[in-house]
Amino acid sequence: MPGPSTRKRRRQRDDEEENAPETVDTDQSLSLEDNFTFSDTLVALRIMRAQFPHIDKVSVEPFILRSQLYSSVKDRTQVDRELESLNRERVLRIFKLNTGQDDHAIMFVEDYLNQIERVVKRLEAKKQDDLAVFGWFKMHIIHSKLDTSIGHEELCALLSLGGKVKDEHISLLINAGLLTRQLIDQTMYWFAIPNIGAVLKGLSQGRKELLSFLNRRKYKEMMLAPLEKKRLRLSVLDMRFHLRDLIGSGHLKSVQTPSGIVIRVAKD
Repeated sequence: MPGPSTRKRRRQRDDEEENAPETVDTDQSLSLEDNFTFSDTLVALRIMRAQFPHIDKVSVEPFILRSQLYSSVKDRTQVDRELESLNRERVLRIFKLNTGQDDHAIMFVEDYLNQIERVVKRLEAKKQDDLAVFGWFKMHIIHSKLDTSIGHEELCALLSLGGKVKDEHISLLINAGLLTRQLIDQTMYWFAIPNIGAVLKGLSQGRKELLSFLNRRKYKEMMLAPLEKKRLRLSVLDMRFHLRDLIGSGHLKSVQTPSGIVIRVAKD
């Protein structure tokens, strides 16, 4: 007959399981443990792009967070240098996100153009006028302005290479999600990814949910293999996406043990 301490441990384990995110089947050939680190930023980007979760009811092309690269490529200076080079070569674009001071999303230019095309098709279906501005944006902005932001005057000057720019054109780009006004300076805009709002909400909530789950565990840690199979309730993104993000941002750390990788909450 089990003693009081055994029953207490069993109750504690049952409570932890009850509060845990549910477990889902994942393709082990693409498990995070098998694809944990990379020697090259572009290789890491391509694999993470391929592993971007399928999200129901949200039409957003794959993107990668800079923090995810920091968790997967050991040399952060190398990551920053290679990202800058790939940006100059117009292979990818970097976007400042509103989910955190240092949050940046990376999207391949090809995917970004596809995202814009989806927006245009949706507006065409609504018989929206002035859609020519999206062509000007693709032709004269995307390939010449590589920064994460742009000023109003420069934006209008570049768009005017395509045609006569009206206030309605700028409003259309903002409403379509391609530009976001900066709060501290209304004459400056952040470049943005359309349709990403619900995903960013999930990113913020998923971070909190995962950290809360690990903090409730006795040693604030869990083996990577079973943890990766958990599904977060509050995020449309998968566990692998969040683990790479939180390891790269320093909130979690990975420890190699004889039985596999352990994910542990980083001490403050």
